[in-house]
Amino acid sequence: MFLRIIDKTEEAIISLLLVAITLLVFAEVVLRFGFGTGVSWGQEATLHLAGWFVLFGASYGLKTGAHIGVDAFVQLFAPLGQRLISALAILLSLGYCGLLGYGAWVYLHKMYRIGIELEDIPLQAWIAHSILLIGMVLLSLRLLVLLWDVATGKTTGFRRTDEARESLHLAEEIKREVSKP
Repeated sequence: MFLRIIDKTEEAIISLLLVAITLLVFAEVVLRFGFGTGVSWGQEATLHLAGWFVLFGASYGLKTGAHIGVDAFVQLFAPLGQRLISALAILLSLGYCGLLGYGAWVYLHKMYRIGIELEDIPLQAWIAHSILLIGMVLLSLRLLVLLWDVATGKTTGFRRTDEARESLHLAEEIKREVSKP
Protein backbone atom coordinates (compact mmCIF):
# COMPACT_ATOMS: atom_id res chain seq x y z
CA MET A 1 0.00 0.00 0.00
CA PHE A 2 2.78 2.42 0.97
CA LEU A 3 4.70 1.66 -2.23
CA ARG A 4 1.57 2.20 -4.34
CA ILE A 5 1.12 5.63 -2.79
CA ILE A 6 4.78 6.42 -3.51
CA ASP A 7 4.34 5.17 -7.10
CA LYS A 8 1.26 7.28 -7.79
CA THR A 9 2.73 10.36 -6.11
CA GLU A 10 5.97 9.97 -8.05
CA GLU A 11 4.12 9.57 -11.35
CA ALA A 12 1.95 12.63 -10.63
CA ILE A 13 4.95 14.78 -9.71
CA ILE A 14 6.92 13.65 -12.77
CA SER A 15 3.93 14.48 -14.99
CA LEU A 16 3.46 17.90 -13.40
CA LEU A 17 7.17 18.69 -13.69
CA LEU A 18 7.21 17.72 -17.36
CA VAL A 19 4.16 19.88 -18.08
CA ALA A 20 5.60 22.80 -16.09
CA ILE A 21 8.97 22.63 -17.87
CA THR A 22 7.32 22.38 -21.29
CA LEU A 23 4.96 25.31 -20.67
CA LEU A 24 7.68 27.46 -19.15
CA VAL A 25 10.13 26.86 -22.00
CA PHE A 26 7.36 27.42 -24.57
CA ALA A 27 6.35 30.71 -22.91
CA GLU A 28 9.98 31.82 -22.75
CA VAL A 29 10.50 31.07 -26.46
CA VAL A 30 7.33 32.93 -27.43
CA LEU A 31 8.22 35.91 -25.23
CA ARG A 32 11.83 36.04 -26.34
CA PHE A 33 11.43 35.53 -30.09
CA GLY A 34 7.92 36.89 -30.49
CA PHE A 35 8.11 39.95 -28.29
CA GLY A 36 11.82 40.47 -27.59
CA THR A 37 11.35 40.06 -23.84
CA GLY A 38 11.16 37.32 -21.23
CA VAL A 39 10.83 36.69 -17.54
CA SER A 40 13.88 37.11 -15.35
CA TRP A 41 13.30 33.90 -13.43
CA GLY A 42 12.51 31.59 -16.36
CA GLN A 43 15.93 30.06 -16.87
CA GLU A 44 16.53 29.44 -13.17
CA ALA A 45 13.06 27.91 -12.74
CA THR A 46 13.59 25.65 -15.76
CA LEU A 47 16.95 24.52 -14.40
CA HIS A 48 15.54 23.62 -11.00
CA LEU A 49 12.43 21.95 -12.41
CA ALA A 50 14.67 19.86 -14.69
CA GLY A 51 16.80 18.85 -11.70
CA TRP A 52 13.70 17.71 -9.84
CA PHE A 53 12.49 15.89 -12.95
CA VAL A 54 15.79 14.02 -13.37
CA LEU A 55 16.05 12.90 -9.75
CA PHE A 56 12.42 11.81 -9.53
CA GLY A 57 12.92 10.13 -12.90
CA ALA A 58 15.98 8.21 -11.70
CA SER A 59 13.90 6.52 -9.02
CA TYR A 60 10.98 5.93 -11.37
CA GLY A 61 13.34 4.58 -14.05
CA LEU A 62 14.68 2.00 -11.61
CA LYS A 63 11.12 0.88 -10.86
CA THR A 64 10.09 0.61 -14.52
CA GLY A 65 13.34 -0.81 -15.89
CA ALA A 66 14.08 2.24 -18.02
CA HIS A 67 17.76 2.47 -17.08
CA ILE A 68 20.35 1.09 -19.44
CA GLY A 69 21.77 -2.18 -18.18
CA VAL A 70 24.99 -3.83 -19.26
CA ASP A 71 24.46 -7.39 -18.20
CA ALA A 72 26.27 -9.54 -20.77
CA PHE A 73 28.71 -10.71 -18.09
CA VAL A 74 26.02 -11.32 -15.47
CA GLN A 75 23.95 -13.37 -17.93
CA LEU A 76 26.80 -15.91 -18.16
CA PHE A 77 26.00 -17.08 -14.61
CA ALA A 78 23.27 -19.34 -13.29
CA PRO A 79 20.31 -17.60 -11.62
CA LEU A 80 21.88 -17.88 -8.15
CA GLY A 81 25.08 -16.24 -9.42
CA GLN A 82 23.03 -13.51 -11.10
CA ARG A 83 21.22 -12.89 -7.83
CA LEU A 84 24.49 -12.68 -5.87
CA ILE A 85 26.07 -10.28 -8.35
CA SER A 86 22.89 -8.19 -8.43
CA ALA A 87 22.74 -8.10 -4.63
CA LEU A 88 26.33 -6.83 -4.55
CA ALA A 89 25.51 -4.18 -7.18
CA ILE A 90 22.44 -3.10 -5.21
CA LEU A 91 24.43 -2.86 -1.97
CA LEU A 92 27.09 -0.76 -3.71
CA SER A 93 24.35 1.44 -5.17
CA LEU A 94 22.83 1.86 -1.72
CA GLY A 95 26.24 2.88 -0.42
CA TYR A 96 26.50 5.47 -3.19
CA CYS A 97 23.01 6.78 -2.37
CA GLY A 98 24.01 6.93 1.28
CA LEU A 99 27.11 8.99 0.52
CA LEU A 100 25.21 11.36 -1.76
CA GLY A 101 22.33 11.55 0.69
CA TYR A 102 24.66 12.43 3.54
CA GLY A 103 26.39 15.05 1.41
CA ALA A 104 23.00 16.46 0.43
CA TRP A 105 21.96 16.61 4.09
CA VAL A 106 25.12 18.51 5.06
CA TYR A 107 24.71 20.90 2.10
CA LEU A 108 20.99 21.52 2.75
CA HIS A 109 21.63 22.10 6.44
CA LYS A 110 24.28 24.72 5.63
CA MET A 111 22.02 26.41 3.08
CA TYR A 112 19.24 26.47 5.68
CA ARG A 113 21.51 28.00 8.34
CA ILE A 114 22.92 30.60 5.95
CA GLY A 115 19.49 31.48 4.54
CA ILE A 116 20.58 32.02 0.92
CA GLU A 117 17.84 32.58 -1.64
CA LEU A 118 17.93 31.67 -5.31
CA GLU A 119 19.25 34.39 -7.63
CA ASP A 120 16.04 35.23 -9.51
CA ILE A 121 13.32 33.56 -7.45
CA PRO A 122 12.48 34.59 -3.87
CA LEU A 123 12.82 31.05 -2.54
CA GLN A 124 15.27 29.64 -0.04
CA ALA A 125 17.99 27.66 -1.84
CA TRP A 126 17.66 24.72 0.55
CA ILE A 127 14.04 24.25 -0.49
CA ALA A 128 14.84 24.32 -4.20
CA HIS A 129 17.80 21.98 -3.74
CA SER A 130 16.05 19.58 -1.35
CA ILE A 131 15.47 17.22 -4.28
CA LEU A 132 19.08 16.12 -3.79
CA LEU A 133 18.09 14.42 -0.54
CA ILE A 134 14.57 13.46 -1.65
CA GLY A 135 15.95 11.84 -4.81
CA MET A 136 18.49 9.77 -2.88
CA VAL A 137 15.83 8.63 -0.41
CA LEU A 138 13.48 7.59 -3.25
CA LEU A 139 16.28 5.83 -5.13
CA SER A 140 17.32 4.04 -1.93
CA LEU A 141 13.75 2.93 -1.36
CA ARG A 142 13.59 1.47 -4.89
CA LEU A 143 16.94 -0.26 -4.35
CA LEU A 144 15.77 -1.76 -1.05
CA VAL A 145 12.63 -3.12 -2.73
CA LEU A 146 14.79 -4.59 -5.49
CA LEU A 147 17.19 -6.08 -2.93
CA TRP A 148 14.24 -7.74 -1.20
CA ASP A 149 13.01 -9.14 -4.52
CA VAL A 150 16.47 -10.49 -5.30
CA ALA A 151 16.90 -11.95 -1.80
CA THR A 152 13.50 -13.67 -1.92
CA GLY A 153 14.07 -15.03 -5.43
CA LYS A 154 11.35 -12.96 -7.14
CA THR A 155 13.93 -11.68 -9.62
CA THR A 156 17.57 -12.31 -10.50
CA GLY A 157 18.52 -8.65 -10.86
CA PHE A 158 17.72 -5.20 -12.06
CA ARG A 159 14.62 -4.89 -14.16
CA ARG A 160 15.56 -3.75 -17.63
CA THR A 161 14.08 -3.50 -21.06
CA ASP A 162 15.63 -5.35 -23.95
CA GLU A 163 15.47 -2.73 -26.68
CA ALA A 164 16.89 -5.03 -29.34
CA ARG A 165 14.27 -7.69 -28.65
CA GLU A 166 11.50 -5.07 -28.54
CA SER A 167 12.67 -3.59 -31.84
CA LEU A 168 12.71 -6.99 -33.53
CA HIS A 169 9.24 -7.74 -32.17
CA LEU A 170 7.97 -4.38 -33.43
CA ALA A 171 9.55 -4.99 -36.85
CA GLU A 172 7.81 -8.38 -37.06
CA GLU A 173 4.45 -6.78 -36.18
CA ILE A 174 4.92 -4.13 -38.86
CA LYS A 175 5.91 -6.80 -41.39
CA ARG A 176 2.71 -8.73 -40.59
CA GLU A 177 0.58 -5.60 -40.94
CA VAL A 178 2.13 -4.68 -44.28
CA SER A 179 1.74 -8.19 -45.69
CA LYS A 180 -1.98 -8.38 -44.87
CA PRO A 181 -4.23 -8.23 -47.95
